[in-house]
Amino acid sequence: MSFGSVSKWDLWWWIEKEKNLSQEDYAWVYWDARVSWNARVSWNARVSWNAWVFWDAWVYWDAWVFWDARVSWNAWVFWDAWVFWDAWVYWDARVSWNARVSWNAWVFWDARVSWNAWVYWDAWVFWDAWVSWNAWVFWKIKLQFWRCFARKEKDWDITEIENEWQILMIKDYKPAKEEIDDDVTKAIRLLESKWKLKDWKILI
Repeated sequence: MSFGSVSKWDLWWWIEKEKNLSQEDYAWVYWDARVSWNARVSWNARVSWNAWVFWDAWVYWDAWVFWDARVSWNAWVFWDAWVFWDAWVYWDARVSWNARVSWNAWVFWDARVSWNAWVYWDAWVFWDAWVSWNAWVFWKIKLQFWRCFARKEKDWDITEIENEWQILMIKDYKPAKEEIDDDVTKAIRLLESKWKLKDWKILI
């Protein structure tokens, strides 16, 4: 099969049909990768190194799928996300916004992995689970239903601070101190000493 400016002799990878690879941008499929059925690769996406994208999956917007990874069914990988090293993303899962799924991890059903999150080392994220915002899920953890949006080291001191309808979680929290100009502070101390005043205020 030949299409666009690419001849069938250039296709030492496997692209089943023309619509599998966009002809209007810089998407690439190479190095023994395969794209088949109704799967699509478009908008500067890359599929390579024995990766497979198949069924109705979509890889787009600068995403990369490589190193034996699999993306299938109706899964989407997009916005700079990477899926690699034997990872699987399938069913209606979404991996996006610079997220990484790797090392035999599985993301499936309606799961979401996004915003710099990592899922790796045999971990599963599935059903309605979401992993986002710099969170890491790894080492055979099975995450189902919940939202994972952060991580902390064991020795971190985390303080919860109420902020209207939210609770802020702050590492090594110290209350803010209102800074007073040194000259004003000295003048106040002098007046307190001279007039023996205490707990009074100067209005400026």
